[in-house]
Amino acid sequence: MYLKLPLHRTLAVVLLLFASLLPLYGRDISTRKIEDDSALRISLREGWFTGIPSRVLSQRVQMQTLGGGGRVQVRVEAGRDEFAVVLARELIGPAGPTGTYPGWAQGSWILTRRQDTGEASRIRIFPRSDPYTYVQFRPLGDDRCQMDVVLYEAYVVRSQPLPIPFERLLSMPVEEVFSIAGDKFPRRYFDPDADNYRDLRLFMARMRERLGGLEFQDDGAFDENGNYVFIETLETQKDASGLNCSGFAKWVVDGLLRPLTGERLPVTPLKQSFGDRGSSFTKPWEESRDPFFGLDWTRNLASRAMTVLRAPAYAKLEEFEVRHWPFSQIIVRGAAAGSSGLPRTGGFPETPSGASVRAYPGFLENAGFGFEGIHPLLYTLAIDEPGRIYLASINTEMGPPTTEDNPRGRPRMRQHFHIAVLVPYFNEYGNFQVAVFESAEETQFSSFKNRYPGHYVNLVRIPVEGQFDP
Repeated sequence: MYLKLPLHRTLAVVLLLFASLLPLYGRDISTRKIEDDSALRISLREGWFTGIPSRVLSQRVQMQTLGGGGRVQVRVEAGRDEFAVVLARELIGPAGPTGTYPGWAQGSWILTRRQDTGEASRIRIFPRSDPYTYVQFRPLGDDRCQMDVVLYEAYVVRSQPLPIPFERLLSMPVEEVFSIAGDKFPRRYFDPDADNYRDLRLFMARMRERLGGLEFQDDGAFDENGNYVFIETLETQKDASGLNCSGFAKWVVDGLLRPLTGERLPVTPLKQSFGDRGSSFTKPWEESRDPFFGLDWTRNLASRAMTVLRAPAYAKLEEFEVRHWPFSQIIVRGAAAGSSGLPRTGGFPETPSGASVRAYPGFLENAGFGFEGIHPLLYTLAIDEPGRIYLASINTEMGPPTTEDNPRGRPRMRQHFHIAVLVPYFNEYGNFQVAVFESAEETQFSSFKNRYPGHYVNLVRIPVEGQFDP
């Protein structure tokens, strides 16, 4: 009922230290101020964009300087059936130009063509320095093209027709294309303001200062008096003292509310059912399996938090539970495609080997969202709702099915078995990150999002305004 995950504190610390040493990138400017490179593309059209593939593939790397001083590396990257002409902008880091041209720095522009015919298949543009956020254009007849907008392998726009011939895109200013797209181009997802996440960064800094004094304890939590107790019985912990995933989520919420109320939340009300969940099928198992514990616990925490931090009117389920998502299709990668590392700038092919584009069903009542969409969902939430953390209740169907040989076996049913605190934000350099706190420690989001294939995660939102004192 209160599951302890096989998390290794020492390994997590090493991973966090390693992540902190990775080179920082960013310092992006507004997408409207990206220096235009259309004059450069006009000069490259015949030799690189429309030339015979064999000749283009033999081209050497060129360094070009735009009128405003921006540096661009022009190169070719070859795949199995396609090749890409890459106009790679120089990556700008916290200290200024880095001298590197990865192909996904802000303003980079990529044309992909077939090796056999030379036919152009797509143009990919990076409006910000993030390899997982880009805009893509594909041909659509003689006088139109179609636009895709991809955020962390989710299509927030898919096959949107635009009244622009694809050939015109080879030399057309990018900002002019976005202007024609109008509100079909969701510019907000490429223009985050790092200042909007200052309170979140301060909140995490204060929380990290306190993590070293916490330990894991199965079924453990603080009660309203600050004593370590067991959640199920409310008995005082004796030989060891600590928090499980549920108790830790309460500790976080207590830290946000206590500076305002002077009190911690009592445990018992957090265990009560919240919302219309369950059925006559699950009711007989409520006591022995407690299938909705994580769902009820996070909803009760969010409801009490919204009452204090906003107003009682915001304590309703429809106000704090995440139920909306802006994408309908996602790219799902198989084991062969891997789950780490940056994508190739050319993207050969559009859907890599071992991956497929699938419909994303979105929100499922009392279950939440499929884990395969958690990364783009958190990205869009960070943009649309800055300054919020999310309590996540992880769930899936559990138990063997009842059969003739096992007529009285535990039935298979959805069970909420783990809770985590997720903080999607942009750091001071404008880079998107997700911090994960669970079971009294901080863990890596890359591990978290791949840990539960086929599972669901229900999210409730809680606003953060910088104060934290558990």
